[in-house]
Amino acid sequence: MWSARGSESSKRLESSGIPDTVSAMAREFSAGGVVLREISGVWHVALIEPQKNELPNETPKAASAPAKAKTPRKSAAVLALPKGLVDAGEKPQAAALREVLEETGIAAELIAKLSDNKYVYVRSWGDGERVFKIVTFYLMRYVSGEIDNLTSDMRIEVKQALWVPLADAARQLAYSNERKVLRQAQDYVETHPL
Repeated sequence: MWSARGSESSKRLESSGIPDTVSAMAREFSAGGVVLREISGVWHVALIEPQKNELPNETPKAASAPAKAKTPRKSAAVLALPKGLVDAGEKPQAAALREVLEETGIAAELIAKLSDNKYVYVRSWGDGERVFKIVTFYLMRYVSGEIDNLTSDMRIEVKQALWVPLADAARQLAYSNERKVLRQAQDYVETHPL
């Protein structure tokens, strides 16, 4: 049954450039943070290396080319911004602060909202369903705590958390949408005092 509310939602999706077929998909809402800290006069950002089994398939894969012989090489760490699902009844800002603390071991304070990343992915577990996901990112400032001081439960999800110089971080992030968020944070730092 078509409702006025559904119609408004569908119109918003269409106006945002997201196809109407998304309205029938499962949805997930996550929040995360770009946490900055000045160390020895240089801005650093808190990044995480997810455990390999926790890496989401967030972007469609290109058509595969003919197989070539591969030479074994050590793969670089896959780095990402700390983020996670918004719990029922939780505000995105609170979820972002909670996820930063859980995944990095540090407490931070909110400075500004940076962006909403929207994309579709296919669950690699369970039902293999297509999911429309929105991740809200906030710019944050370090307050306290020690990076990578994680609970043993969190080690199931996060291999390590580390400070990376802000100028170098975008090249190390695994996902293009997170690189864009990081550039927004860099622009903010260049135009606003922290």
